[in-house]
Amino acid sequence: MSNDLGQALERIYGAGATDQLARYQAAMAQFQATYGAHGPLYIFRAPGRVNLIGEHTDYNHGFVMPAALDKDILLLARPRSDGAVNLANVESQFEPFSFTVATEIPIGAPGHWGNYVRGAAQVFTQASGRPSGGWDGLVAGAAPFGVPVGAGLSSSSALTVAAMVTLNTLAGVQLPNADLVQLCSDAEWYVGTRGGIMDQFVALLAQRDHALFLDCRPDAAGHFQTEAIPLPTTHRLLIVNSGVHHANTRNEFNLRVAAGRAGVALLRQTYPHITHLRDVQTEDWAVLEPLLPESTSVAELNAQGLALNDIPGAPADAALRVRACCRHVWSENRRVLGAVNAMRSGNVAQLGALMNLAHASARDDYAISCPEIEVLVGAAQQVDGVAGARLTGAGWGGCMIALVQTEAATDFETHVAQVYGQQMGRDAEFFACQTTPGAGLVLQL
Repeated sequence: MSNDLGQALERIYGAGATDQLARYQAAMAQFQATYGAHGPLYIFRAPGRVNLIGEHTDYNHGFVMPAALDKDILLLARPRSDGAVNLANVESQFEPFSFTVATEIPIGAPGHWGNYVRGAAQVFTQASGRPSGGWDGLVAGAAPFGVPVGAGLSSSSALTVAAMVTLNTLAGVQLPNADLVQLCSDAEWYVGTRGGIMDQFVALLAQRDHALFLDCRPDAAGHFQTEAIPLPTTHRLLIVNSGVHHANTRNEFNLRVAAGRAGVALLRQTYPHITHLRDVQTEDWAVLEPLLPESTSVAELNAQGLALNDIPGAPADAALRVRACCRHVWSENRRVLGAVNAMRSGNVAQLGALMNLAHASARDDYAISCPEIEVLVGAAQQVDGVAGARLTGAGWGGCMIALVQTEAATDFETHVAQVYGQQMGRDAEFFACQTTPGAGLVLQL
C-alpha cells in the first residue's frame, strides 16, 4: 500500500513526494477513525492556484495564465449504498455536515464550507442525470500542505473541484475534465460567487512546471483554447501571504462584475454585437473611453433601459466605477498576450515588467489592492533579482506573487519579511511552492 501511494505521490509532487507521504497517511488514519476501516477508499486531490498574470479577465471572456500548486485539498471518500453524503474535515473549525444527493439540494448557512460540496453535488446530478449515490468523506486541507483559506490561492474552487471529481468517479460517469470545468463554475454560482472559469480550468487541466494560458472565450462548439507554457527555469515563482483575508462572496467582488457588465451595456449602443468586454479588445482605448462614464449605478442604467440582471450584492444605488474597471480588463488582456510571447522567447525581463504593470492596473483601475499588499509588492521590487511582483487572486488581501531569480530567493525572503514586519507590524507567510498536475484520483485502496 505504501509503495503504491509513494509512486502515485511521485507522479504528482516529484521531489516533494516524501514530505507529502506522512500527510496522506495521517488523513487515511483519520478517515478510518471517523468512518471505520471496512470497504474501499478513494483518495482525490485538487490543487490551489496562483495566477501569474490576467486578473479579473476570465469572467469578461479575456485571457489568463495561472499555474497549479502543490498546496492542495485532499478528499478521501468511501461509497455508501444510500444517497447520503457525510463529510468531516481534519480542521476542527469546519464542522461536519450531511446532505442527500438530489437535483435540488438546499443550501446551508451563508459562508458554510459545505455549500461548495452541496453545489457540486446538485450541479453534477442535474447535468449527468445520474446521482452519484452517497459517500462518507474527509477533507484534508490543513497547513502546511493545504490551500490557505482567504489567501487568494483559490481554496474554495479547489474544494469544489475535489468534490466534483469525487462525484464523477463514484457515479461511474467519468465526464472528461474539460466538461467538468463548467460544472465546477456553475457549482460556485450556487454558492453566490459570480466568477469565471480560470480557477476551475487550471485546477483540472494543469501540467507540472508549466503555466496554463487560457482563452476564456469558447468557440462555436463550446471549446476553449488552452496552451501549456513552460515556466522560466532560471527563476522561481515565490508567493507571500499578507495574512489579510477576503471572501469572494463579498459585495466588492460582485460590484466589479457589475461594472464590467455595465460597460458592455453602454458600449452596445455603439457596438450592438458585443456580449463581453472581449468583443472590443481590438479597438483603441482612446475610442472606447469617451463612451464609458467614470461612474454610474444599476438604478441609472435601469432608467436608461439597460438592465443588469443576476448580480447578487449589487445595490441599485451602488457606484459602479465603469471606465476604470473596463480599462483594467482591456489593458490586462493585452498584458497576458505579451506575457505569453515573452515566455515563449525566454524574455524574463519583459515578463516581469508586464507583471509590474498588471499590479499597477489592479491597484489603480480595478481598486482591489490594500496597504498590506502594497508594502509587500514595494519591498519585493527593491530586491535585486526580482523581475516582477504583483498581487494575485481576487484582491483585498491575500497573496503577492513574485518572479525571483533562483539565487536571489533567500535575499528576497529576508528583505520582504523585514520590511513587512517593520511597516505593518505583522509576519508575512512565504510559500515555497512547486507546480503540480491538475485534480483527479490519486489512488484507490
